[in-house]
Amino acid sequence: MNQKLYMVSLGPGDVELLTLKALNAFKECDAICVPTKSEDGTFTKSITHTIVIEALALLGVDKKLIPVYSPMRFNPKDWEDEVDVVLDTLKENKKVCFVTLGDAGIYSSIYYLLEIIKEKKSTIYESCEVIAGVTSFSAASAVSKKALCLGDEALTIKPINPRGEVKTTEILMRPRIGMDTKLLGEGDFYTYENMYLRDEKITPSKIGKVKRYMTLFINYAIRN
Repeated sequence: MNQKLYMVSLGPGDVELLTLKALNAFKECDAICVPTKSEDGTFTKSITHTIVIEALALLGVDKKLIPVYSPMRFNPKDWEDEVDVVLDTLKENKKVCFVTLGDAGIYSSIYYLLEIIKEKKSTIYESCEVIAGVTSFSAASAVSKKALCLGDEALTIKPINPRGEVKTTEILMRPRIGMDTKLLGEGDFYTYENMYLRDEKITPSKIGKVKRYMTLFINYAIRN
């Protein structure tokens, strides 16, 4: 059985801010793993459950919902337990979604889970698809009609109560065509050119010269 895992971002809370990719994953999947803070497996404390139910009603489909106890204690043992539920669900179902609030790339536990999945079941990790979502701060900007950054302004995202040393990922945008990228320095760079377009190119390093207007560099934080 060819198994497929979707890590689905739900956005900031409004079902209408779910992406088409997220809705298509819900239509295709056999079961949806839904985090809950309730130890008994109920969804009384789960915002994610409310959004999923609204999305399924919008689509007019019914799916198996699997509770995943997620106490949000930043505890590796909890992530191991969550992965066990996801992998057990995949034993019984060909296509499975795991959902998270906001966007998976911003302070989500999804990448902790994926690291564990990579070790336990590399084939699932390799075929897994992470589906991006609208962030809370993008939605807040839209609601307030205030831009997050204009012109040459920078945007900073910081944890208010860090647990230790704060590492930084840099998103570098708006390069000039022909620009030499030496000035960007060194690090764990990825280059994204014409993302989602026909001639998309993603390079797991920093390219030497900028060739396309729609080029994005991300210098990822070095993590243990």
